[in-house]
Amino acid sequence: MVKGRMGWDWEPWSVHQRKSNHVVVKLLVFVILVGLSFRLLFSHSTDFQAVPVSPVAVAEIAASAGAVVGLGDAKPQTDLPSTDAGAPAPKAALDVEEQVSQQDKCDLFTGEWIPNPSGPLYTNESCRFIEPPQNCMKNGRPDVGYLFWRWKPHGCHVPPFNATKFLETMQNRSWALVGDSILRNHAQSLICLLSKVGDPVEVYHDDQYKSRRWHFPSHNFTLSLIWSPFLIKAEIFENDNGESKSENRLHIDTLDKKWTSQYNSFDYIVISGGQWFLKTAIYLENNTVVGCHYCPKLNISELSLESAYSKILSSVFGFVTTSKHKPVVIYRTWTPDHFEYGEWFSGGKCNRTSPYKIREFNGKDVDHVMRKIELEEFGRAATADGSENEANLKLLDTYQLSLLRPDAHSGPYRTFHPFDKNKNAKVQNDCLHWCLPGAIDTWNELIMELITNE
Repeated sequence: MVKGRMGWDWEPWSVHQRKSNHVVVKLLVFVILVGLSFRLLFSHSTDFQAVPVSPVAVAEIAASAGAVVGLGDAKPQTDLPSTDAGAPAPKAALDVEEQVSQQDKCDLFTGEWIPNPSGPLYTNESCRFIEPPQNCMKNGRPDVGYLFWRWKPHGCHVPPFNATKFLETMQNRSWALVGDSILRNHAQSLICLLSKVGDPVEVYHDDQYKSRRWHFPSHNFTLSLIWSPFLIKAEIFENDNGESKSENRLHIDTLDKKWTSQYNSFDYIVISGGQWFLKTAIYLENNTVVGCHYCPKLNISELSLESAYSKILSSVFGFVTTSKHKPVVIYRTWTPDHFEYGEWFSGGKCNRTSPYKIREFNGKDVDHVMRKIELEEFGRAATADGSENEANLKLLDTYQLSLLRPDAHSGPYRTFHPFDKNKNAKVQNDCLHWCLPGAIDTWNELIMELITNE
């Protein structure tokens, strides 16, 4: 349709021409009326049937067609998820997802959180392996909305964790999770998911119960948790509450024997660095101090965090790629925290009750710095010496899906009923570790996709 005024040359028509054009005009009016009716009818019907489609997916499809799509300003979602997610999708919405799956290979790590009325696969009461700081329900968390979301990658679907399939696939095999307390959090999730099928028996723990091992007799499957927060040799002077009596001393040229000495006994290994690298630390090479991260009171030159982290990850991946033993090694990326109004030591909180929407929160500067280093070092290792490393090295990129879940942390409910005596009590929040069950269970669903559906 052309907007504006058009000029007509009015000339006398013959009687035949007037009759002929009169018929044409009637036909044209009829077609227009039918078209309008059709449009109105179907526009109303989709009001009742439409289901949300990822704005990012829409933007990708539109971009491939040369169109420009405005996503608008994202706003916080404060209500609980809808329970009508099972409504049938209109053909148009299904076509969008079909186009995504046809045009782009599925990226498990790019997507959005959508309502999941069925909830988690286990409860805090059905799993005895949840440690107190992550047992948010038992600790009195009043809201439950954080339990009713699932991760939806663009263009594909991640099914719920299948414990039977996992254990059958891993019959007679051994796993290790190497890292810090986030890996411990992750291990608890995996054990809870697997304990629905097999009953694990703890066969080892260290004095502080930070390194542990479980055996599943039904499938001869072993799962080890190895406490190594820096992945390298480290002298740590910090208690569980984050209180330090001295600076940590990190030997950045020496990997931690806690995991390297056992490396040959594992078929699958999950490794991750973490927030410990942000702490004050003195760096050593050949047992000689070469620098310090954030030591203003010490007469030691500053060694950039980026430089140290790159060197450490390079050593980790170098060990993996040059080892004669070739387990499947899964590297899990940086986990962002969600402290607002301060940090963990200065009154920071995480009191949101629903996920962020796409682009509502982009993370902190340090998140992008650390993640960039990880991706660069992983990329170098995966492509070194040909395809063998690509087969054995896998990236578990949980960054974006974790970034969107400020609601899923323990928050003030890291301790038992913190507000029972005083509703206005000042309580330290945990905006880094995750409630169980909860969003972290998705990490194991993604691992299963990586290893069992190749």
